[in-house]
Amino acid sequence: MASGEKQMDSNAAASGRKRSVSSPLHGAGDSAEDCYVLALDVGTTTMRGHVYDRQGRIKGSSSVKLQIDQLKPGWFEIDPHKLFDDAKTVIRDSIRAAGLTAGQVKCLGIATQRNTFVTWDRETGETFHNLISWQDLRASDDVLQWNNSVTLRLLNSGARFAHFFTRQKRHKAASVLRFMTKQVTLRLHWVLNNVPNVRSRACENQALFGCIETWLVWKLTDGQVHATDYSCASTTGIFDPYSVEWSPVVTGLVNIPTSILPEIRDTSGDFGSTHPDIFGVPIPIRAVVADQQGAMFGQCCFKAGDIKCTMGTGTFVDINTGSKPHASMTGLYPLVAWKIGKDLTYIAEGHSADTGTVLEWAQKIGLFEDVSETGEMAASVQDSGGVCFVPSFSGLQQPVNDDSATTSLMGVTQATTKAHIVRAMLDSLAFRFKGLYEAIISETQIPLSCIRVDGGVCNNDFLVQMLADIIHQPIDRSAHPDMTSLGAAFLAGLASGVWQSKEELQALRTTGRVFEPQPTWDSIRDSFHLWEKALSRSLNWYHLGNHH
Repeated sequence: MASGEKQMDSNAAASGRKRSVSSPLHGAGDSAEDCYVLALDVGTTTMRGHVYDRQGRIKGSSSVKLQIDQLKPGWFEIDPHKLFDDAKTVIRDSIRAAGLTAGQVKCLGIATQRNTFVTWDRETGETFHNLISWQDLRASDDVLQWNNSVTLRLLNSGARFAHFFTRQKRHKAASVLRFMTKQVTLRLHWVLNNVPNVRSRACENQALFGCIETWLVWKLTDGQVHATDYSCASTTGIFDPYSVEWSPVVTGLVNIPTSILPEIRDTSGDFGSTHPDIFGVPIPIRAVVADQQGAMFGQCCFKAGDIKCTMGTGTFVDINTGSKPHASMTGLYPLVAWKIGKDLTYIAEGHSADTGTVLEWAQKIGLFEDVSETGEMAASVQDSGGVCFVPSFSGLQQPVNDDSATTSLMGVTQATTKAHIVRAMLDSLAFRFKGLYEAIISETQIPLSCIRVDGGVCNNDFLVQMLADIIHQPIDRSAHPDMTSLGAAFLAGLASGVWQSKEELQALRTTGRVFEPQPTWDSIRDSFHLWEKALSRSLNWYHLGNHH
């Protein structure tokens, strides 16, 4: 899910400072007829704004580090009003950094982390609570109870029965339906049952629900538009990817009133305009997209079989499955990639929640001073020296699917150095990618077209080369610094006539480097099998009574 789940900006993350920069290309080749598209990208740790010209070049940027509050262990919240203020600041500073005025911005596209949500009062606009992050675990006990409930077992059994007779893929997928903490469903259920006035106002048709994109669109349009797009809706767990609407089965099952849910609109389309009092003139909002789907679009992964891997806070591996959702039996969630008019494109996604978080933790405990050192440190040793690291601060997702797994460091001896531990960490990120990639390839059975990577962690040449080596495929790393933002800009620009077609966009995407696979698997194989052994010993840890 989650979204989340975004590209790491190590400098911004380390300093916590807002910055505003102009592209060195600013002023080169501009003309009075140039169109400018602004993209707002709300990640897990950082909010960024980029202004693009018609050639897809960044003309000006700004960013701010998000403040995430942890009121209790496992509770992660964001102040929704501060988030809106930060969004206004980043938009203004990005326009200023580009040397433009708001009136010169043709349109705005918004990309956001997924499944971080808030509820508010339709009449007063006051929020009932803070934004509850996709990382939040307050509903984890409810998830466990529901997944072990008689009700869900009956639903799964009924779906298996229906699939036997109809062979419809939607019934096959429902036969293994499970709730997940990173989806909205049971966290929203928790809010409705525990936060005062939400359910009562919902019964009066006066409560509204929205993830970050819906909240920002509502605030930017001064309460005129309560909407999301198909990509964002599809990640929540409340959406049926087969009927392409909010799921009456899920909302009925957990008693979520449908009156609170936003209208679902095309990803590239009309989301109203910003109120003129905010930026001096109205700026048309012409795209809303979930972060991973935005990166997929920015990478121009338009064909079935195209694969995108983003390695930021987490690792997200997505494959374009064309016009039909993939019915998974192993937890690969079928999502809407985007909807543009009649073009409805799906992806199947697998993710590992802990990637950038691993490197941030390692930096915090003093294994290195700067994340840029990790590649050189890892390359300085032949292998990890028998050290294995299992990245599981948030459990293990596909294809392992164990929320109770623990992070572990095994095989440490007196001969172990910092370089061995860092190598073991980078190895673990590559091995998690290998598991996700192989699960997606084997299950979808779609011929591979290309593999493209992005995200702050993918700036590590050592790691990306290892990815290519262990799957025996070339990997294309884009030259663009922020694919999620570029995707949001592309989608908004398509809706505003800045660009006319996907083919035009493909010509704008540039490759930074292609990593060709090297014959190193024989030297890595033993390390991989040892890591699998370590992973097996990390499973089911919190069921031993150590959790909480």
